[in-house]
Amino acid sequence: MDVGLIGLGAMARAIAENLVAAGHRVRCWNRSGGDVAGVDMVLTPAEAFQADAVFTLLSDDAAIREVLIEGNVLAQAKPGMVHAVASTVSVAFSEELVQHHRQAGIDYVAAPVLGRPDVAAKGELNVLAAGAPAALQRLQPLFEVIGKRTWPLGDHPPGAHAAKIACNMMIAMAIEAMAEAAALTDANGVPRADFFELILGTLFGSRSYQVYSGLIVEGQYQPGFKASLGLKDLRLAREASQTLAAPLPALEAVHEQMRKAVAAGGADRDWSVMADYTLRAASAREGKP
Repeated sequence: MDVGLIGLGAMARAIAENLVAAGHRVRCWNRSGGDVAGVDMVLTPAEAFQADAVFTLLSDDAAIREVLIEGNVLAQAKPGMVHAVASTVSVAFSEELVQHHRQAGIDYVAAPVLGRPDVAAKGELNVLAAGAPAALQRLQPLFEVIGKRTWPLGDHPPGAHAAKIACNMMIAMAIEAMAEAAALTDANGVPRADFFELILGTLFGSRSYQVYSGLIVEGQYQPGFKASLGLKDLRLAREASQTLAAPLPALEAVHEQMRKAVAAGGADRDWSVMADYTLRAASAREGKP
């Protein structure tokens, strides 16, 4: 298939490499240039939209609005193509994108993914997919290249973006839960690695707990998913929650903790640096260095 990509960050690069390896023709537009072996780099987003399917992997609502909406790119798309937005965007903007695609006469699929760049490189992402059944069927061969499983979430694209935001919210809550639990056990002489081995072997054995407990023990927090982006996703969750009849108190608490971690200099570190902020604050209250 002829596939276009908008954006070439770490996730998009891994996706592009896997699509090329699977025999697809890939053309990519990226604001800051760059290259990937086997990928045709094009000069404008409109050129990328001459493909049969396009994946957009820009960082946020504002970037997509500037590149695709203000640039009138959708109106220039190849007739009959399918556009998959794999970025994590707000539910409100996803609703807006439904209208923009309807006006342009092209299919819009929400396809945000679960997984860090190392998972993307292995082609083992989880794809959260929502859109018209025929459009999803056309994209399924591509989803099978980039992911280990596709999770169909209905025919309304904003639903998949709501699900992705909710998933990231839960990961952030898990990071904070591990940090607070470690603060309690550290203070009582339990080696942190031993405590995490306990919880992984009993109560919480999911990949999120496995990955982030390891980062907390190592204490390096090298970026896989930047804290600034984690804070953005928690903001999107807060915005989505405004339609609910009651507040989400755990979300409010973890958003505030991530905000403090970013403000303390952690913006470009992995978002699990929030745990470091929590643990350092707890140690300071105890009078520890």
